[in-house]
Amino acid sequence: MGLGVAGTALAAAGAAAGLGFGSKPAMAQTNTDVQVLNFALNLEYLEAEYYLRAVTGSGIPASLTGGGGAVTGGSLVPFQNTAIAYIAQKIAVDELSHVTFLRTALGSAAVPEPAIDLVSSFTTLAVAAGLIVPGQTFNPFASEVDFLLGAYVFEDVGVTAYGGAAASLSAAVLPYAASILAVEGYHAGSIRTRLSEIGGSAATDLISALRQKLSGVQDNGCNYQSNPANFTNVDTNGQSFRRTPQQVLSIVYGGGTTSGLFYPNGMNGAITSTAVG
Repeated sequence: MGLGVAGTALAAAGAAAGLGFGSKPAMAQTNTDVQVLNFALNLEYLEAEYYLRAVTGSGIPASLTGGGGAVTGGSLVPFQNTAIAYIAQKIAVDELSHVTFLRTALGSAAVPEPAIDLVSSFTTLAVAAGLIVPGQTFNPFASEVDFLLGAYVFEDVGVTAYGGAAASLSAAVLPYAASILAVEGYHAGSIRTRLSEIGGSAATDLISALRQKLSGVQDNGCNYQSNPANFTNVDTNGQSFRRTPQQVLSIVYGGGTTSGLFYPNGMNGAITSTAVG
């Protein structure tokens, strides 16, 4: 399936250091830009580690972790479907590019990668969502179906995070963040479509219900209103849901206040707590 070339493709993407705009990335303009972009960088570290390990067996290159990167778990996924394998490769390339771009935009202000848990986090989440029962484990790297469910956990959260943070960014930086948001939307739609095709709608409904419970923001699974091919996660106005950083943290911390689930020691930067103010 061509997975052997994934490492070369990802290395090339990292060297490109950008999103293909054909111009130098806008640097953070304000203190708020720095805080919000570093918050986004923490999320991109998580996504990049997940996809890179799934398609290459290795994580983010040390040169892009800022001296951090204590990551637990993650391994090659035994892909059986060629299309799913290539989707995973493409998303991995994009997420690594996002890490590179944000670190470039932040310069010396970029935070290092935090500790990331890709093992117990998924089992804890799966039990809480009702995908499995206590005593069982959920490994998203065990099969391509489990991999898609793991990816589903991240992608919609990333979309709502960028949407919720948009109003806080300066005019110079906002177009770039909006472009990343669009790419994350492409990713989310692709993952949702594949899960719908293989009959994974019921599982997505359970995950969405948990995300809604943790964040207090509506979240629709792929089987929303009995439509097993719901490839968007939108409100009645056809707009993506938006979450504040605190609402996003409530999900990725699994209900914790300053740490938990995917970030056992919390995120790095100024925005690290679910508490407001």
